[in-house]
Amino acid sequence: MSCSRNRNGFTSHPVSIELISKYRTELMGIAMLLVVLFHGYVPQTSWFYGLKRMGNVGVDIFLFLSGIGLWFSWHSRPNLKHFYKQRFLRVYPTWLLLASCFYGFHFYHKSGFSKDVFDLLGDVIAHLDFWLHGELTFWYIPALMALYLISPFYIQLVNRNRLYTWLAIVPIVWCCAVAWIPFLHHTLWHLEIFWSRISIFLIGINMAPYILQKKTFAPNTRPLLWIMFLFPLAIACYLEQWEHGHYPLFINRMLYIPITISGVLLASEALHHTNKVVKQCWAFLGSISLELYLLHLHFILVPLQRHHLHYFVTLVLCLAISIPLAMLVQRIVSFTLKHINR
Repeated sequence: MSCSRNRNGFTSHPVSIELISKYRTELMGIAMLLVVLFHGYVPQTSWFYGLKRMGNVGVDIFLFLSGIGLWFSWHSRPNLKHFYKQRFLRVYPTWLLLASCFYGFHFYHKSGFSKDVFDLLGDVIAHLDFWLHGELTFWYIPALMALYLISPFYIQLVNRNRLYTWLAIVPIVWCCAVAWIPFLHHTLWHLEIFWSRISIFLIGINMAPYILQKKTFAPNTRPLLWIMFLFPLAIACYLEQWEHGHYPLFINRMLYIPITISGVLLASEALHHTNKVVKQCWAFLGSISLELYLLHLHFILVPLQRHHLHYFVTLVLCLAISIPLAMLVQRIVSFTLKHINR
């Protein structure tokens, strides 16, 4: 009887957009786990390949939530210098430490990541090889910092006139242009992974004011949310499983947009009715997501995969090693910044 009552209460309440902000850190934790699942190796012949590839949507969830967070940050203190300083201190010191370790190690061992000292400095400071040649080692961090640079101007634009929220569609059109116009394809296609993620970031900024206003959807919109989550998920999964390599990958990122928005709304609702301990676990993962992102793949997962262990055994070991290291890196950076600021 009580189970039925809880279920009825859950389905009869409006869908609250505000829950996205309330559980933002927990959602970051879920996104981080999805990214780790995506990076694990599964052969394309496996039935699990397409589903595993769906973990890629974790990046889009990160960017969507980052857009929301940036809007709130600007709203609380609309000062360009303060905004850039806070964003810089949140990401760059951790990036600088781990990028220096990774690229410095491979430069010393002549592993092919950096041709000379200037190339090494370019990779460590701004991951120039990503911008120039599409080298994807740590692509997400420089891409995120580029989005940080433009976000205050976009936020001010949409705050002035909500009509400008339609600009979030422009990157989709741009992706089509870069995919099929020969000159653009030749010169800019290596940045497809970046172009195709701009829209979901801008949509996050667009949605933030509605979170502040505590907007809700009627309870009967839940079936629509599930359709907008499952339908594109099934299509994206099919494309990855059976058509991977036969179409531009940005098509998948377009499918990730409805998956991300509906998925985040549904997940935030689920978190609202989840055990406190489970929420704390997700929040913990979310609190070290930057460090985990930078550490888990090239420092931990790639060496582990050389042992050809089972997919899930490899991922459990990866997390078991990465999480303590992420905590350590976070403490080192925090300790260093505190002493610098004294």
